[in-house]
Amino acid sequence: MGKIEFGVKVATFPSDGVNGQAFIDRILGFIKGTGDSYKTIWVSDHLTPWTKGLPQTLDTLECMTTVSYLAGIYPDRHFATAVLSNSFRNPALLAKMVATLDELTRGRFVLGIGAGWREQEYKEYGYEYPAPAVRIRQLDEGLQIIRRLWTEDNVTFNGRFFKVSNLTCYPHPKPAPPIMVGGGGNMTLRVVAKYADWWNFGAISQEEYKRRLGILAEHCDKVKRNFGSIRKTAEAFMAIGRTKEEAKSRVLTGRQAHFVGTPDEVVPWLGGFMDLGVDYFEVRFLDEPNTDGARLFAEEVIPRL
Repeated sequence: MGKIEFGVKVATFPSDGVNGQAFIDRILGFIKGTGDSYKTIWVSDHLTPWTKGLPQTLDTLECMTTVSYLAGIYPDRHFATAVLSNSFRNPALLAKMVATLDELTRGRFVLGIGAGWREQEYKEYGYEYPAPAVRIRQLDEGLQIIRRLWTEDNVTFNGRFFKVSNLTCYPHPKPAPPIMVGGGGNMTLRVVAKYADWWNFGAISQEEYKRRLGILAEHCDKVKRNFGSIRKTAEAFMAIGRTKEEAKSRVLTGRQAHFVGTPDEVVPWLGGFMDLGVDYFEVRFLDEPNTDGARLFAEEVIPRL
């Protein structure tokens, strides 16, 4: 197995009501406090707070604006979206946005994208919220457009949901940013097999991850895609402490965890996913904006993996 990498996810809305510049300062402080152990900073794409019970008056940062801002402040870090909703941005415009960002950051960006899932924010912002199968077909068309606009001139695409006419979109990123598709449903995994460089799924359990891998492998066979060419990644929401009790105390109210425990316990847990082929973990520490969990993980877990 190759080198294992870890990225860290930052909050785009406060869970404790701290709005304004104080919230921004906390994001910056968290990134600085995690040191250089996490090469990539991951930012989610929600337009309103999605944690159950939180008021809608909380500041919620738009994903691509946030990534652009942070990438300018931290020129030594890479950035990624986890994951963009395909429905929120026209794919031709998104292709332009990502190509521009890739150029400005000198290749420090990963495009994470999915079909979208939170009905409430769709309706609040006036987006149609079609059935999952429709949203996944829209994602399929969107990725076709993005891929072609990054590599071809005079692109015409007449899809059911999206159209472009004789469009040339520069800069052409060279190399193109990795496209990571998030999701584990059967139709989504077919999209992964056709277009994704990376696949992302939550670290719910090793058994479930393995089952989804099997489905992905079947789709790869059907579309004549090399299963091994797709990078397998896992999103892990975790609380880590020197004792089990300390770890439990770091699960802030309203946050769900994939793992709660000590460094000695998390190493074999992550190792189980690595045995399945995962070589990248996108970690959300559940005591953020506190950096204790992220620093303990960097000091006592990453070196052992």
